[in-house]
Amino acid sequence: MKTRTSEQPAVEDQRGTALLIIDVQQGLFAKSTPIYKAGELLKNIGALVDRAHRAGAPVFYVQHSDKRALAKGSDEWQLHPDLHPLDTDHIVHKQHGNAFEDTHLGQELKVRNIGSLVVTGLVTHGCVKATCLGAKELGYRVILAQDGHSNFSKQAAKLVEEWNQKLSKAKIELRPTREIEFT
Repeated sequence: MKTRTSEQPAVEDQRGTALLIIDVQQGLFAKSTPIYKAGELLKNIGALVDRAHRAGAPVFYVQHSDKRALAKGSDEWQLHPDLHPLDTDHIVHKQHGNAFEDTHLGQELKVRNIGSLVVTGLVTHGCVKATCLGAKELGYRVILAQDGHSNFSKQAAKLVEEWNQKLSKAKIELRPTREIEFT
């Protein structure tokens, strides 16, 4: 009989992986300070979506809305034009930083027997951070594409590095996009 060590997840090995794309919406690309490495971010998200689709892993597009910015239904609220969800992909609408708060995301993952999440999107120190920590708190294995999140701050590079380190200390796995596969 094989015993489990603290590094071996008990159930996660038998559950699937899903891709969460957080708030890659047109309005965030229209800020006065541009998204840091926007082209690379969109390319990396596209690569993750392609791999997830090939593996049959569920893909969830998350869209934030509030009254001050990204008003639901507005042009700014729409997904970036480089994103092309398939009919089989899932859309989650949220009003809080954590994509699990007051949404159906948790239930959607549960019915699909998902235990691991690959997270990518915007913004590093806001909704990406909140969703990663929220997912970890709920017991998910969380893999953050370390080169697959960004923000529109003048301190963007520093924020990406800082939050990669902080999230790693919070037991969020960091991997470059090129090393992320779906099972």
